[in-house]
Amino acid sequence: MMLPETALVVGASGGLGHAVSAELIARGVRVIRWSRRDDGVDITDEASIQRAAATLGEVRLDWIFVATGRLAGDDQHPERRFADLKLEQMATCMAVNAIGPALLIKHLSRFLPRDGSCVFAALSARLGSIEDNRLGGWMSYRAAKAALNQVLRCASVEMQRKRKQAVVVGLHPGTVDTEMTRRFHRGRTTATAEESARQLVDVLLGLTPRDSGRVFDYAGRRIPF
Repeated sequence: MMLPETALVVGASGGLGHAVSAELIARGVRVIRWSRRDDGVDITDEASIQRAAATLGEVRLDWIFVATGRLAGDDQHPERRFADLKLEQMATCMAVNAIGPALLIKHLSRFLPRDGSCVFAALSARLGSIEDNRLGGWMSYRAAKAALNQVLRCASVEMQRKRKQAVVVGLHPGTVDTEMTRRFHRGRTTATAEESARQLVDVLLGLTPRDSGRVFDYAGRRIPF
């Protein structure tokens, strides 16, 4: 995989989204940045995505990087047991982590080239792996990321029919020190946002269409579904 000429980063105002944008710009990539805070692009609102897509005109997007995600609300914590489960919290987690990226695929796939390599990548998590789940807990987040992985697998199958060089993948960044994760990681981090951004870009550059539909961690290792 080669560096893109133009990339769209969704969730660019977050810690990791901002770092990925900066990393791509530093490597000479033209970056279009979307975020709810700065641009009003809400991935859980289909009309918001449609309005934003209409502003792209005839641009060709070589990479689409979705850096959005949700662990829990400001006054909430991931569930430790099913007695802690709340309908609204689980629905919101699913909307942000799985349904939003699916809507982005629906409305942005047409901007990816048919005649060359392209990438659609979204932040997944090792916690979304069913095979790797030996501890339980965090049901809303686990289920939402597992759903995202299935969305990405479906997208990879569909895109391959018209875009033979497309790579559609989930990326597990590890425990990155960002505002979203800070109250949960308890000092156990694998990277700063800037370090993680470099790692994830390097992972994408090392992938081929044969890797499409899979999930990889920050070191390029495949994570089982």
